[in-house]
Amino acid sequence: MTDTLSDPKPPRLLSLDALRGFDMLWIIGANVLVRQLAAWQKTPWLESWADQLSHVSWEGLHAYDLIFPLFMFLSGVAIPFSFESRLARGDSKARLAGKIAVRTLVLVILGMLYNGLLSDQPGPPRLLSVLGQIGLAWGAAATVNLMVRGTKGRLACIAAILGIVTILQLLVPVPEFGAGDLSKTGAINAWLDRLLVPGKLNGKTFDPEGLLCIFSATTLTLSGSVLGSFLRKPDACTWRAAGMVFLTGAAVAAAGWLCWHAGYPPIKALWTPTFDLLATGISLMVFALFFAVIDVAKLQRWTLPLRMIGMNALTIYLLTRFFDFSQPAKLLFGRLATACGDAAPVVLACGVLLLEWMVLYFLYRRKIFLRV
Repeated sequence: MTDTLSDPKPPRLLSLDALRGFDMLWIIGANVLVRQLAAWQKTPWLESWADQLSHVSWEGLHAYDLIFPLFMFLSGVAIPFSFESRLARGDSKARLAGKIAVRTLVLVILGMLYNGLLSDQPGPPRLLSVLGQIGLAWGAAATVNLMVRGTKGRLACIAAILGIVTILQLLVPVPEFGAGDLSKTGAINAWLDRLLVPGKLNGKTFDPEGLLCIFSATTLTLSGSVLGSFLRKPDACTWRAAGMVFLTGAAVAAAGWLCWHAGYPPIKALWTPTFDLLATGISLMVFALFFAVIDVAKLQRWTLPLRMIGMNALTIYLLTRFFDFSQPAKLLFGRLATACGDAAPVVLACGVLLLEWMVLYFLYRRKIFLRV
């Protein structure tokens, strides 16, 4: 994989927007729809699917545990497409560094507002957040992308982060717990959060978006940026490239699987390097499939509904927090839901998704996109 600055107008990856939209779809209500379907029609495959759409209690991996990492990975893929073109047009590194700082700060602040920073909720506010982690990891990855021009250097940064986190989690003793404790209280992640993070922790004794978690999760965004640099080349939309990405993902996921079976489990709440490897590998493989179908085979018409979500992912994420779509869904589809008897929750879940998509369709038609 090599970088290039020769083409200021690289081909747009429709698969990037489509996969981002597919990922966000599960956050904004598709998960609820599947659970309601499983509750209505208690078939083994639906119940198994619904189980995959919940987080594991601590160790292990479900499909739903990959939603957030995949989004972080995709935010990294977009970095070279934006930054390399700006550099080719003559923007200075100092100017881009300023944009990185502003975008990171805005996402951190939005995350705090999302968590109720200005609300009258009792107790101290939670300052850490999903958006904050995305912002800080993206800022770190973008800075590395700006300062480290070679792919080998960026891969070395990823390896260094994984190595440092492994040493900290397995070898550095935590007061009163010792080294290698990966529990909610004894892990070094939890100890650092209790020691250094002001405000409320999401897990009481730890925070899944804590300081060491953010540092570790940066590897997802950095990995995405390496892929973005590879795919930015004008001749990258080939079956060979899609196969290379898929096989690379399989190898990375296999490395994570080996770490897991060697006794170092994937724990999303701690962002263990094992989890990072599995999440990165699976993200690469899923991206390769979308890339092959959409950008290589050019089967693109079906992706428009997903791309509408993906192009305004931040918008709909914030809207679902500040606006309850279930209320207008009941007003518009309540009578139909009642007529459907036991399937009423399924109808209402579909209604919520439809209303959310209609908002995104309205924004798309008017070319309104919230970009930080």
